[in-house]
Amino acid sequence: MNQNTSRRISRRTSPRMSGFPHLKQDFAASLVVFLVALPLCVGVAVASGVPAELGLVTGIVGGLVTGLMRGSSLQVSGPAAGLTVLVFEAVQEFGLPALGVIVLATGALQLAMGALKLGRYFRAISVSVVEGMLAGIGLVLIAGQLYSVVGAKAPASGLEKIAGLPEAFVDATGRAAASASLALGVGTVVVLVLWKRLPKKVRTVPGPLAAVGLATLAALLLDLPVATVEVQGLLGAVQPPPLGSFGELAHIGLLGTIVAFTLIASAESLFSAAAVDRLHDGPRTEYDKELMAQGAGNALCGMLGALPMTAVIVRSAANVQAGARTKASRVLHGVWLLLFAALLPDALAYIPIPALAGILVHAGAKLVPVRAIVGLWREHRGEALILVATAVSIVAVSMFEGVLIGLALAVAKTAWEASHLRMEIVDKGAGPVQAHLSGNATFLRLPKILDSLEALPQDRPVELDLSGLHHLDHACRSALETWAERHSAVGTEPVKVTEPVTTV
Repeated sequence: MNQNTSRRISRRTSPRMSGFPHLKQDFAASLVVFLVALPLCVGVAVASGVPAELGLVTGIVGGLVTGLMRGSSLQVSGPAAGLTVLVFEAVQEFGLPALGVIVLATGALQLAMGALKLGRYFRAISVSVVEGMLAGIGLVLIAGQLYSVVGAKAPASGLEKIAGLPEAFVDATGRAAASASLALGVGTVVVLVLWKRLPKKVRTVPGPLAAVGLATLAALLLDLPVATVEVQGLLGAVQPPPLGSFGELAHIGLLGTIVAFTLIASAESLFSAAAVDRLHDGPRTEYDKELMAQGAGNALCGMLGALPMTAVIVRSAANVQAGARTKASRVLHGVWLLLFAALLPDALAYIPIPALAGILVHAGAKLVPVRAIVGLWREHRGEALILVATAVSIVAVSMFEGVLIGLALAVAKTAWEASHLRMEIVDKGAGPVQAHLSGNATFLRLPKILDSLEALPQDRPVELDLSGLHHLDHACRSALETWAERHSAVGTEPVKVTEPVTTV
């Protein structure tokens, strides 16, 4: 090898380049994620009833803080549509200063759970409950944002939102401003739906950005009388929670909201991580570390008075599909958000609110798993019913109660299935009647057991074989002993019982 060749090889493998072997791919991917995240950050903030800049703050923290930490290398975090409804309700009930306290406490709980290695256990939550939770959120989100599409104020409860939609749309047809707002909102949704069918060169621009850009351009050129985003400036929007607001932690309703935030944000992030892992062949997610990364990000967002964060599958999928190879892409996307918020905040004031509402209507529709419900109904009807019941409960009651109802139904279904029991009665016409029990005898199956045993002839001896049972709980054992005493009391031979091999 001559000296010139040696110099060329040394230049190609210089320390600067070897330290960032995928910088080109990550840089390109970060721009795509930034363009996807920008309208979503703003839209989620506006729909949550907080200044638009706070959505950007959460996106920045998700990139620069959570993005630097270990966990899931290609997953991107920021404000999520899945928490919009809960954030809006919390701000309405407790006020904007309390939001920082809620998010800070959520982050602290996530950090604690990650340190205690509880992240992996979130994968044990019933998928039907999580999908039902997201479906309920999606339905309430769609209903609420449709009011923004027609420039009207949405009612408070989920049922009132849905019930009042026909009247809101009828009223919109008689007002010029409402009609213009409706046209922009519907146009935004149409662009998002049709964007994937356009040529690949056109689709290099992310759909959400294109939809917002076209709506903004139309509003400016046609001078449409529609509401636009109110701008406060980044520093003006960031308001750390005052010390007095921490006294709200004594409020039981606020504590319930913190639990709901923690459950939903953690479950959504870790389910998203599992989905992202299926999109690439890189390092797998370390769930406990990812939970701590989410906790650190939420703790900082809470201290800044910003929105809560989760991992967002839309941005994460865009990151992978754009060719990202390392966590550098998500960190850089945070840098671009910071530069935009610092240098071009006034550009937000041109964005029409109905366009952002259209984006969130489209995002909410994606949260409703229609195909999954159909598939579950064909194969696992119990799971499908849990999904639907969770979603309906969230719409009809509230987020927290709906999730609790879903979890309770999932536990009840599991308990019922775990108590599978088979009972066989053998009566040869003469001699003792034989009753064989196998499976799991729990209090849930006790009525069935007793009905069958009490139907046996009172004047015949009975042999009760429990050797096939894997589990016999205390309630069943006591009930069987009582039945045996009653059966023997009428003068027949004592019931002969063959004990199970193992009892609990």
